[in-house]
Amino acid sequence: MAIEEEVFYEGGPHVGDLIIALCLSVFVITLPITIPSIVRAIWVRYRITSRRVTITGGWFGRDRIDIVYAEIVKVVTIPRGLGSWGDMVFTLKDGARLEMRCVPNYRDVYDFIEAKLSLRAQEVSGDLGSQA
Repeated sequence: MAIEEEVFYEGGPHVGDLIIALCLSVFVITLPITIPSIVRAIWVRYRITSRRVTITGGWFGRDRIDIVYAEIVKVVTIPRGLGSWGDMVFTLKDGARLEMRCVPNYRDVYDFIEAKLSLRAQEVSGDLGSQA
């Protein structure tokens, strides 16, 4: 009998990132901020479950990355949008880094993910700037 996978969060990036980027788009110099935000809003999706983190993205949402919690050695969070959303950077056992940008309720998501990590990974993870 297989253990059922429970979904904690499933959805796209926080809509506030898109709204701010669109407001800034009136200035030509901010287009490099606006275009990636639009692409993220259209094609990036996150799925955080009791067993893994899945990120679907890329051109037309064709790329998919699955990470099981045992592969994560460190998680760093960066607050954005006055704390309404944030970015998360996962460091994996092989040294690779994976970024989730504009995660809604990122503190709750981080707490959920941290509970699934090894004790060593929990010790080194946290908010950017909170480590010595």
